[in-house]
Amino acid sequence: MDDNLKIYNAVKKVPDEAKSAINGGRLKGKTEINPLWRIKVLTEQFGPCGIGWYYEVTKQWLEPSGTEVAAFVNILLYIKVGDEWSKPIHGVGGAMFVKQQKDGTAYVEDECYKMATTDAISVACKQLGIGADVYWDADKTKYTDPTQQPDGKTEADKKRLAPVEAELKRIGYSAVSICKTYKVSNVYELSDLQIKDFLQKAKNMPTKEAP
Repeated sequence: MDDNLKIYNAVKKVPDEAKSAINGGRLKGKTEINPLWRIKVLTEQFGPCGIGWYYEVTKQWLEPSGTEVAAFVNILLYIKVGDEWSKPIHGVGGAMFVKQQKDGTAYVEDECYKMATTDAISVACKQLGIGADVYWDADKTKYTDPTQQPDGKTEADKKRLAPVEAELKRIGYSAVSICKTYKVSNVYELSDLQIKDFLQKAKNMPTKEAP
């Protein structure tokens, strides 16, 4: 068992200098990890990029939603332990390409794919336990009750989430799973784009059989 946790235990702790507080948006109050710290950890554990670890971009695509557009990237991460290469470790990341601003203008982010790739690497790294202490602490409260309606939400919000809740019930998935997938603390924090993305994916999922 100790051997199984060797890498996990070596990479789970994040130094204070690699952490910063998120002060705005839906993740306000959570902790952000410097992406270069993950690269350093991968290099320390497995060797230089391209020799001891590497990743492949398998898909890049854009998803429009109203006046906004998000960019997504799928990657496969590979690590070398001893003389053996791992099976692919999957990661999917996203970032905004076109974002509607408060003044009504559209902001275009020309580095959206780079940002989405960084996000995808973080998702893959999480499966190795990299930065696990940050995520473990967050899980104690972040997903406690992901279906509870937050203060200030309206009937319109409940109606907007109704198709999501119906699909979760149909396929037998929990609200916790969708919150973790889209990195939100509550289903009511899902954006219209994320809701659309989930509903599209759910169409291809089988209905859970009744017990």
